[in-house]
Amino acid sequence: MTAERARITIFDTTLRDGEQSPGCSMNQPEKLRLAHQLDSLGVDVIEAGFPIASDGDFESVKAIALAVRRPIIAGLARACRPDIERAWEALQHAARPRIHVFLATSDIHLTYKLRITRDECVEQARDAIRFAKSLCDDVEFSPEDATRTDPDFLCRVLEAVVEAGATTLNIPDTVGYTVPAEFGELITTIRQRVKGIESVTISAHCHNDLGMAVANALAAVSAGARQVECTINGIGERAGNASLEEIVMAMRVRPDRFAYETGVVGEQIFAASQMLSEITGVPVQPNKAIIGRNAFAHEAGIHQDGMLKNPLTYEIMTPKSVGVPDSKLVLGKHSGRHALSIRCEQLGYQLDRRGLDDIYRRFVRLADKIKHVEDHHLLELIRDTHKPSGSATPLIEPLALAKAAAVNASSAAPERSSEPMPEPAQPFPMAPKIPTQPQTNAFGVSVPVHGDSRHEQTQQEDYLWGV
Repeated sequence: MTAERARITIFDTTLRDGEQSPGCSMNQPEKLRLAHQLDSLGVDVIEAGFPIASDGDFESVKAIALAVRRPIIAGLARACRPDIERAWEALQHAARPRIHVFLATSDIHLTYKLRITRDECVEQARDAIRFAKSLCDDVEFSPEDATRTDPDFLCRVLEAVVEAGATTLNIPDTVGYTVPAEFGELITTIRQRVKGIESVTISAHCHNDLGMAVANALAAVSAGARQVECTINGIGERAGNASLEEIVMAMRVRPDRFAYETGVVGEQIFAASQMLSEITGVPVQPNKAIIGRNAFAHEAGIHQDGMLKNPLTYEIMTPKSVGVPDSKLVLGKHSGRHALSIRCEQLGYQLDRRGLDDIYRRFVRLADKIKHVEDHHLLELIRDTHKPSGSATPLIEPLALAKAAAVNASSAAPERSSEPMPEPAQPFPMAPKIPTQPQTNAFGVSVPVHGDSRHEQTQQEDYLWGV
C-alpha cells in the first residue's frame, strides 16, 4: 500500500513580494485579474498586498478579499498596531483572512535598521501577534532575515509568538544567503527546539540571490516545512523569489524524492505566467524552467530525432501538463536531416535522398547566418533548389498553396500535428518500404518500423550531422 503523501500549502506572494520587483507594479484591476487566475491555478494562499503601503494597495487587498473566496487572502503588516489595524480593515470581509506580521531578528537589522535590543524584539513580536490574534484567527509571523539570525535567539522569538497565538511560522531567507543543506538543518533545529511547534505550520520563504531559492525551499519541505512562499515566474525583490512552477513540478516529476502533493492545477501554470508577463510587460527569460519559450523547444539534431520517435527521450514532463500548447522543433544550424525532412513534408514536399542532401546543405549555410530557419525560408530553399523537374515531389499543388499552409502553421518551428501526413500524389525515388501497419509518434508523424532502410540510414546521418 502506498503511503499517503503530505500536502504542501502553496502561498503565492506574486501580488505582494513579486510586485516589489522593479518594473512589476500593478494597479487594482490588474491585481484583481491576476488574483482570479491564481484562484484558477489552485494556490492555497494569495498574499494580496501590503495594505498600509498605499491607498492603492489597501483598495486592491480589499477588492481581492471581497471577490476571491476560495483561497486564504493574506495581507502583510509590520509588527506595529497601525499596520495590523490597516491590514485587518482590508481583510475583514474575506471568506478566509490571514494577517501576516513580520519583524527583523538578525543582529544586523536590529542594530542598524530597527535600533532595538534582542529583548525589545521579542517583546514587540509577542505584542504584535497578540493584537493580530485578537482580530483574526489566522496569524502568520515572519522573522525577517531569519537565515542570518543567531539560531538560539531565533528559536526564542518563535517560541514567544507561538505562545502569543501565531498559527504559521514563516522562515524567510530574506537576502538569499543560505544553501540547501544549511536551510534544511535550520528547519530541523526549529522543529526540535521550539516549544509548541507541533501545533503550527512551518513555512519557507526563499529569495534567489545565489540562484538557490527553489532548492532551498525544497530542502525546507524535506526537513518538515509544510508551506512554501513563492511567485509566478519567480519575480520578486532583487534576483526574485522561489518560482512556484519549479517547486510544484519538481514534486510532480520526482515523487520518489519529494513525496508531497499540492492543490495546484498544472494546466493553468502557463496561463498564469503569460498573464503576469502581459500585465507587467516583463518577459520571461527564454530558458526559464517550465514556462520559458525554450523549455519545450529542441534544435539539436540528435534531440529532434529522439523527440520524433518518442518525446520521453528528451522531455521529463509533457508540455500540456503545465498548459504549454506543445513542444517545438526549432530549425537551426544544429538541426538534423530527420527534422528537416519532416518539416518539408508538413509544408507539402516529400524529398528523395538526393533532394534532401541538396536542401540540407543549403539549409545549414542559411542557418549559420540567420540562426532560426522559418517556414518561408524553407519554402524559398525548396523553390530555388528544385525546379519543376527536380526531385522534390509537391504533395500540395501549386506551390502557392504550400506557402498558404506555412502561414497558418507555426511561424517559429515545426509543431506536433494531430492530422496524419497526406499521401504523395505520385511515387518518387526512394528505397522500397516493407508493408506494415502504419505507426505515428506523439507528433502525428509516421514512424518507420525496424527494417526500413531509408529510416535507418537517415537515423545514422542525424547522429553525424546533428552533433
